[in-house]
Amino acid sequence: MVETEERFTLFHLLEYLFTLVGLLFFLLDIALDIWTVVSFYQDGAYVYMAVMIFLLLGSSVLLQVFSWLWYSDSLDKIETKVEKFAKRHLLIKPFHFLQLGVYLRYTGVIETSTRDFRHHTNSFREGMARYLNQDLQMLRLFETFFESAPQLTLMMSIILQRGELELMTGLKILTSAAAIASSVALYHRSMRIYLPEKHKMSWISTGVYFLWNLLVIIPRVTALALFCSVLPCYIIAHFLSLWMLLLLVAWSQKTNYMEHPGWEWLFRAAVALIWYFCWFNVSTGSIKSKSIFYYSFMALDTVMLLGFWCWKVFEYAGCWSSLNPYKVIPTLLGLYVIGILVKMIYYRWFHPNGDKEKITEPTEDGKYRRAAAHMDTDFMPEDTAAAPAQPFTGVLKRSRIMAANFYF
Repeated sequence: MVETEERFTLFHLLEYLFTLVGLLFFLLDIALDIWTVVSFYQDGAYVYMAVMIFLLLGSSVLLQVFSWLWYSDSLDKIETKVEKFAKRHLLIKPFHFLQLGVYLRYTGVIETSTRDFRHHTNSFREGMARYLNQDLQMLRLFETFFESAPQLTLMMSIILQRGELELMTGLKILTSAAAIASSVALYHRSMRIYLPEKHKMSWISTGVYFLWNLLVIIPRVTALALFCSVLPCYIIAHFLSLWMLLLLVAWSQKTNYMEHPGWEWLFRAAVALIWYFCWFNVSTGSIKSKSIFYYSFMALDTVMLLGFWCWKVFEYAGCWSSLNPYKVIPTLLGLYVIGILVKMIYYRWFHPNGDKEKITEPTEDGKYRRAAAHMDTDFMPEDTAAAPAQPFTGVLKRSRIMAANFYF
C-alpha cells in the first residue's frame, strides 16, 4: 500500500513538472521566434523574414481555429476556474481572436495539475478536465508540424546556402529535431490515460518511441533542406503536390474527428501536413500495412530530393563541395533505415496494445462502446463508472478516436 502511494505521488510529481516545463518551452519558443525575425530584419534578409512571419502567423491562426472549434462544442463541460471565468465574461472568443486561446488552455491545465499535485488526487475526479488536456496535446502536435518543422527546414537551408555548417550549428539543428521528436513522444505519452494501469507505459517505451521518430525525422528534414538550398523555388511546388496527394489519402481513411463534416477537411489538411514530415495514425486497421506503404513512399520521395541535390552539387561545384554527397546520402538513408528498425522494435516489445474490452472504440453506427474497465474506477463516482453505453460527442469523441487509432 505504501509502495503504491509513493508511486502515485511520483507519478503526479512527474506529471506536474512536465506540464510546467511544457509551458516554459512554449514561451521560450515564442521568444526565439521573435528574435529570429528581428535578426533577419537586421541582416536585410527580408525574404526569409517574410517566410518566417508567414509560418508564425499561419501556424498561430490555424491553432486558434482548431482551439475555438473544440471549445465551442465543449463549453458546457468546462471545469477549470480560469476557463469558467473566461466563459462567464464572454472572453473565450476574444482570446482566440487575439491569438491567446492556447494560453487559456495552458492556464487551465496548469490549474488542474497544481490542484492534483497539491491534493494527491487523480484528474479523473475532474471528469472532462483530463480529456480537455488531450485537445491541448493535439494542438501542441499541430504546432510542431505547422511551425517548428518548416522553420527547421528553412533554417537548415539558409545555413547550407551560406556555408555556415559548423559543430555548434549542427548541435542546434540536432536540438531542434529532438524537440520535434519530443513533441510526438509526449503525445504518445498522453495516451497512457487509456491504459488500466498507466505505469505499464514505461519511460523506456517513450524513449524508444522518441528515438524512432528522431531517426526518421532527421533524414526527412535534412533532405528537404538540401533540396531547398539548391532549388528554393521548387520546394513550394514539391510541398503542394505531395500535400494534396496526402490530403486525398487522409480523405480515403474516412476520418471522423471533427463534429462538423465541413471542418473535417481542415483536420485532414492538418494530417496531410504532419505526414509530409512524419507518420501519424488517424484510423483503425492494420498499422503494419499502412506503415509499410507510407515509409516506402516517403523513402522514394526522400531519395528523389537527395538525387536533385546531388545533381546540383556536381553541376555547380563551390560552397556545396564541403558536403560530400557520397557521405551525406548514405548517412541519411542509413539513419532512416535504423529508424524503421527501431520502430519495429517498439511495436514488437514496447507498444501497449489495447484491449477491446478496456478501450472504447468507434462502431459502425457512429456511436462508441463504453467499457467501465478502461477507466480508473477508483477515482470515479460509482454512477459514472456504471453508466450505460451512449454516443460520445466533442472532446470525448476526439479522445476516444485517437486512443482507438493509437492502440489498434
